[in-house]
Amino acid sequence: MDDDDLPTRRGDAASKLSLESLDSYSQSELADRIALLEAEIDRVRAHSDKAAAHRQAADAFFKPKANT
Repeated sequence: MDDDDLPTRRGDAASKLSLESLDSYSQSELADRIALLEAEIDRVRAHSDKAAAHRQAADAFFKPKANT
């Protein structure tokens, strides 16, 4: 089986970005790249917050009821 046939691991894109040489980028291209990465960080944080809220709602819904 070829490596190309295997599914891509999650997070693989970020690790590949960190290995890329930035020497050929201009200051403008670097600024654009930073803006793009900051936007992606914001997107991931928003999704994480949404997932946490969803988990809290599920935990509250399925919490055992106290007998009073």
